[in-house]
Amino acid sequence: MQKRQGELSALTLPTSVEGVSKDHRVRSVGIGRAHAKAILLGEHAVVYGTPALALPIPQLTVTASAGWSSGAGDAQGDLSFTMTGSASRAVVTQASDGLRRLAAAFRARMGVPGRPHLDVILDGAIPPGRGLGSSAANSRAIVLALADLFGRDLSEQTAFDLVQTAENVTHGRASGVDAVTVGASAPLLFHEGRSQELSVGCEGLFIIADSGTAGSTREAVELLREGFGREAAAQGRFLRRAAQLVGEAQQALAEGDPGALGERMSDYHRLLAAAGLSTSRIDTMVEAALGAGSLGAKITGGGLGGCVLALTQPERARQVAGQLHEAGAVQTWVVPLRRLADHAL
Repeated sequence: MQKRQGELSALTLPTSVEGVSKDHRVRSVGIGRAHAKAILLGEHAVVYGTPALALPIPQLTVTASAGWSSGAGDAQGDLSFTMTGSASRAVVTQASDGLRRLAAAFRARMGVPGRPHLDVILDGAIPPGRGLGSSAANSRAIVLALADLFGRDLSEQTAFDLVQTAENVTHGRASGVDAVTVGASAPLLFHEGRSQELSVGCEGLFIIADSGTAGSTREAVELLREGFGREAAAQGRFLRRAAQLVGEAQQALAEGDPGALGERMSDYHRLLAAAGLSTSRIDTMVEAALGAGSLGAKITGGGLGGCVLALTQPERARQVAGQLHEAGAVQTWVVPLRRLADHAL
């Protein structure tokens, strides 16, 4: 706590700030927040234009604090960056590089003149490389913090565009589903750049289990593309099956049939596993969740590591979570489906 207070106290207001409205010149710190997400169904296929179902995870948040620095002209250029927590040096370096590009894009998009030196502190609970949208959430929190600091009104479309720019740098070709869902308050249907809230007629609990192994969306995307290149019909077959499962899952949600939803989740895991996007640990965790009474379970996110998403009834949640831990999960989170839908109404 003392370290955190010390970091925030270092964010000082300069005597002259370009690009800041008079109403906001007394503000020394801008704050932005975002949260994690999970893909319910539709990973990878969504990049090729098929729909995906996405789930916001409000339990896992990130807060960005942006403020003026007295360290202008140091070796870091016009921006200093701190990431709290236990992120590795490689993660911090990658995030820092991306942040500088994002800050430059923000200044250009929002018409901020000059290059005032800034300090940005990112304080988050979203583990990176787990398919939970950490990079998109970090970017959104930073964009909102900069808008708060500079006194700029930021539309959702502008926020999406800026986050999506950063996502394309981080992951290669990004569908946009992460950029939307890390700011959403309810489950979404995402299709070709557009999103809408899902109709949810059933209750249940999603248990998200971290395998402890980071995946790589960029590598997974390339792996799938290479597989499509080796067989002419592979891409069409994959996309047709993905679209079918997403459509059936959407119908099950709307009609209040958690059993059918769970079956489609498991089917989608088998689709991704057949494409080489799962791992032995993930597969073991999926089988453990199903063996403990889960209605369905699958890998979530880009693959090659990351998290398992399991759907269960409340009375089975403790047993499912326990079996996931025994199968290798290093931590779990519970997301109530009904509560998210109610919150959006």
